[in-house]
Amino acid sequence: MSYTPGVGSDPALLAQRISSNIQKITQCSVEIQRSLNQLGTPQDSPELRQQLQQKQQYTNQLAKETDKYIKEFGSLPTTPSEQRQRKIQKDRLVAEFTTSLTNFQKVQRQAAEKEKEFVARVRASSRVSGGFPEDSSKERNLVSWESQAQPQVQVQDEEITEDDLRLIQERESSIRQLEADIMDINEIFKDLGMMIHEQGDVIAQIQKNPVHHHFYHCHRSCNSWAHHMESERLNYEGAHYCTTFSKLCRRIPVIMDWFFFYYYYYYFKGTP
Repeated sequence: MSYTPGVGSDPALLAQRISSNIQKITQCSVEIQRSLNQLGTPQDSPELRQQLQQKQQYTNQLAKETDKYIKEFGSLPTTPSEQRQRKIQKDRLVAEFTTSLTNFQKVQRQAAEKEKEFVARVRASSRVSGGFPEDSSKERNLVSWESQAQPQVQVQDEEITEDDLRLIQERESSIRQLEADIMDINEIFKDLGMMIHEQGDVIAQIQKNPVHHHFYHCHRSCNSWAHHMESERLNYEGAHYCTTFSKLCRRIPVIMDWFFFYYYYYYFKGTP
């Protein structure tokens, strides 16, 4: 499977290919895990290990291809009206891809451990028992070790058959390939981390997220409305006090007229 540059000029088609690859990676991880569970059982066989290696390499290639697709998807030109929706779609694809990669790398590490255990068993079974243990050899002097250990190593070499050597070499080559593939996935994780880092600061994130954007502006609207209502209340109370005082001032002359009228009326009426 190879990556074809320029294949993602259509955003919808490119997003569909990314989603399809993510599903394939997830499915392959499940199949690899199933094969790993058969290692060391009666179902174990050279054919099973060969299929496992091929499946792992195929999935690794899918991951590299998907990483390139996502980069191309993020670099596609877009209109201002489509920018927010495109960003949301990219974030979703990155999150799904990250999840599938995490599961895949987990089974990758398990496969590498299984291969190392297998090589260790083959090496152990190819040696003659009854040799000098490591602890007892420390009790011997250097001359004794040089004179007796060399023949023992020669016997061990004779007990390792050509088939054993070939099998060990194949498995060690598989281990090196697995470790290289794991490093490839680590590089993809770095790319995804850079994509997430480039999303911007907190305010930009809030405004780009439709849910957060909604609550952000609702909060601002509520604050503005509360401030507006408080201003209206103060203006109303101030106007009310001014109106009341104005009415009172307008009625003072009338009150004074009535006061002097009754004063003079009763004063002169009471005078003989």
